[in-house]
Amino acid sequence: MKILVVGGGGREHALVRKLKESPRVTEIFCAPGNAGIAAQAKCVGIPADAVGELVAFARSERIDLTVVGPEVPLVAGIVDEFGRQGLRVFGPTRAAARLEGSKSFAKDLMRKYGIPTAASESFTDIAAALNYLEQVPVPVVIKADGLAAGKGVVIAQSRPEAAAAVEMMLGRKVFGAAGSKVVIEEYLEGEEVSVLALTDGETVVPLVSAQDHKRIFDGDQGPNTGGMGAYSPAPVYTPELAAEVCRTILVPTVAAMASEGCLYRGVLYAGLMVTAAGPRVLEFNARFGDPETQVILPRLASDLVEIMEAVIDGALARAELCWQEESAVCVVMAAGGYPGDYEKGKVISGLAEAACLPGVSVLHAGTAMADNQVVTAGGRVLGVTALGGDIREAIDRAYAAAEKIRFDGAHYRRDIGHRALKRL
Repeated sequence: MKILVVGGGGREHALVRKLKESPRVTEIFCAPGNAGIAAQAKCVGIPADAVGELVAFARSERIDLTVVGPEVPLVAGIVDEFGRQGLRVFGPTRAAARLEGSKSFAKDLMRKYGIPTAASESFTDIAAALNYLEQVPVPVVIKADGLAAGKGVVIAQSRPEAAAAVEMMLGRKVFGAAGSKVVIEEYLEGEEVSVLALTDGETVVPLVSAQDHKRIFDGDQGPNTGGMGAYSPAPVYTPELAAEVCRTILVPTVAAMASEGCLYRGVLYAGLMVTAAGPRVLEFNARFGDPETQVILPRLASDLVEIMEAVIDGALARAELCWQEESAVCVVMAAGGYPGDYEKGKVISGLAEAACLPGVSVLHAGTAMADNQVVTAGGRVLGVTALGGDIREAIDRAYAAAEKIRFDGAHYRRDIGHRALKRL
């Protein structure tokens, strides 16, 4: 069986590693891939959003299954185009991916079907948005409606800060078309948790829980990023809470999409806030999370290929997912300056030494090869991931590995998993 993985980050490296474990897989391609993925798959120089080129490649290579990692090609309709060409592909259609591609669409859907989320209003006019800000309490959350690589969210602590965020998005168009509409949302107090579920449009099978760390600095300070680390399981996500989320959020959302004439197949990612009043949806993603995938997939004991095919075929009810009891922790090593401007091309050392440690996998996110050396090529460079008997052991192993890796400007949070340790 020949597989194509679309994307080139840490999530895609985790997918390649897990898919490669299937005895049915004979060859894996990755487009565009990265320096770490190249050790386990054949990297193809096609950008993840070049849908036409990817279709042509899948046809010429007789690819049996394509797995789409990033949100941009999903929102652009890559699944629809592959389907029209008779190619098997894992992921939601363009219409279904609107759950991530438009925050206002997701909010309207949740409001219509009674799915618990924060109160919000959407705006395209600056004056109307600023007038609304005068009427709501602070802190308040300002979100770009479209895709902004995980950076289109501002938690404003004051009205001037909120007004500046609105002006940045609607006025200065910092996020381009993604910020042509903004969602102004009630600020929720609580603890965040990431819940991913597989669905074939009818059956919903939740994966194990994870918690992401969005802020750049220790103590959850500084601007939001694409994710600075994650751990699984999240102790805040009790069996009772999991049952409530499945009953009130996951199953109703999949049913709501079907009622709207939009069958949802693939991964449904719900970013939740666990509040005193119960779980509330912060956002939906239409794909595997990054870096959550780096801590969820290492715990999966089942054949991922068979599971994905069950989703595509509408046969998920007959699939069985088995999980390892071990905990997993991922520490993201970022380039100097990230999430702002950063330099590329910094030589990375210590990768082999880190990967030799017990339970450790070094997943590449923003890397490339230059003069036979692995160099930095993105803001989030590596996801140093470790399995352990419990969260503490996994944390210790991940940080021991991170300390062996060096590149100019490298920085990472030193408190990944701190909430889990407090609860335990």
